[in-house]
Amino acid sequence: MTDTAPTSDVEAEEGRLRRHLGVGGLSAIGFSNIVGSGWLFAALYAAQIAGPAALVAWLVAGVLVTLVALVMVELGATRPEGGGTVRWPLYASGRLTGTVIGFSVLLSVGATSAELTAIVQYAGYYLPWLYVDDALTGAGVVFAIVLSVVLTALNWFGVKLFGRVNTAVTVVKVAVPLLTVVLLLASGFDSARLTDHGGFAPYGWSAVLSALAGGGIVYSLNGFQAPVDFSGEARNPQRTVPLAVLGSIGLALLLYLGLQLAFLGAVPDDALGAGWQGVHFESPFGQLAVALNLGFLAAVLYGDAVVSPGGSAFVGVAVDARHTYALAKNRLLPRALMAVHPSSGIPRRALLLNLAVIVVYLLPFSGWQSIVSVMGTLYLLLYLAAAVAAEVFRRREPERLSGWVPGLRIITPVSFVLATLFVYWSGFSDLRLALPLTLIGVPLFVILWRRDREGSLVEELRRGAWLVVHLLVLTLLSGLGSFDGAGVLPAPWDTVVVAVWAAVVFPVAVRSGVREPVLAS
Repeated sequence: MTDTAPTSDVEAEEGRLRRHLGVGGLSAIGFSNIVGSGWLFAALYAAQIAGPAALVAWLVAGVLVTLVALVMVELGATRPEGGGTVRWPLYASGRLTGTVIGFSVLLSVGATSAELTAIVQYAGYYLPWLYVDDALTGAGVVFAIVLSVVLTALNWFGVKLFGRVNTAVTVVKVAVPLLTVVLLLASGFDSARLTDHGGFAPYGWSAVLSALAGGGIVYSLNGFQAPVDFSGEARNPQRTVPLAVLGSIGLALLLYLGLQLAFLGAVPDDALGAGWQGVHFESPFGQLAVALNLGFLAAVLYGDAVVSPGGSAFVGVAVDARHTYALAKNRLLPRALMAVHPSSGIPRRALLLNLAVIVVYLLPFSGWQSIVSVMGTLYLLLYLAAAVAAEVFRRREPERLSGWVPGLRIITPVSFVLATLFVYWSGFSDLRLALPLTLIGVPLFVILWRRDREGSLVEELRRGAWLVVHLLVLTLLSGLGSFDGAGVLPAPWDTVVVAVWAAVVFPVAVRSGVREPVLAS
């Protein structure tokens, strides 16, 4: 089967990318994409569910996320390409899978607009006329649009400038949480709180598993795939991409563990009268700072509440541009968007399209924001598609294995199961909108096939049927399950059912890809 765009054209544009990013720049991209404003609340939510045992939940989450990330490490090291996470599903599983996953990525641009909205919301602490009644005002929308233009402009002039700016922002994003940890440990930490008030695991060890999803712990560590999408602009990607992905996860995990420990030890005893479940703060670390007479830290935290999502949005704009560029290579978008500007090495047309999409997402249409808020869930589908792709490539071309991931044959099915659980744990309130929107990719594929007439329509539908069925069953199980669903499948058995279902689907998905020859890259 031939590639979805002539190889010469794709390679010509890929060759214009500037390979300037090293381990430091790529790691900063990964870290900035993982750690947004959520760090201000994750410790609170985890403590409410698991108490001090939330520390164990972070460690478990680190292991789970690393297992999923190892698949990205292998793919990024052996098949570096701009927007690679969008390309691999097409190479491995055909055009139907590539179109559905690609369409979900296109929709997930809404996650960047959500970060911009968060920036304006936090800025409303200082400028209250920007955000009123849980919504952007007219002035707030204008402010967010101007900010999106600024972030686009900073991405306009080359990946080297982007890397330098992001590294500077990342330093701030590391420094403020680290300062918070140090000051809280020095000023208000009491180790007795780790065992008093019901013990280290006051709600049982099952609560540790509940905190992985319900406490937002797993989601706080997501976003590690960003360095992989820059693999086409990395120096020596076989070395730099794996180090950046794993390094950014490790740094983020250490930071979250420090924040969790500092929070647990600094909560006043009078706030624990009803146990950890009764602890409530609107601004957890800010209020703790004020209680400990660290007023300047509270001011810094409110400022960082603007900087952190700003850094994430900055990376999001860049990643979205690489995705759009890759979707044009896939022919899901017009080929003109595949163009890379010769002197800057930036896919500027893709960058402009994403700016237009972000602006549309920011407009206050009735009911629009409730849809936009779930778009970030869609990028999780990349993880499960990548697991299938890695196993397909391992079987097709075992000689190309990087050596970074020993035991890949075992890791890929585990990664697929975990990625499926990450999607399921998003909850029915998100999935009931996100997954049906994603399935619009099926009729879109048929339309594109009628235009290009490449290969057999029946064969392509057969090859990608596993993904369609998987998403439909996931929607059904989510509606029946305990994560915002009807509760017909109670916890933890709903998670077990979903895991078993994923384990059944994985070999079917792999066989559908292995039967066909590899696509030209």
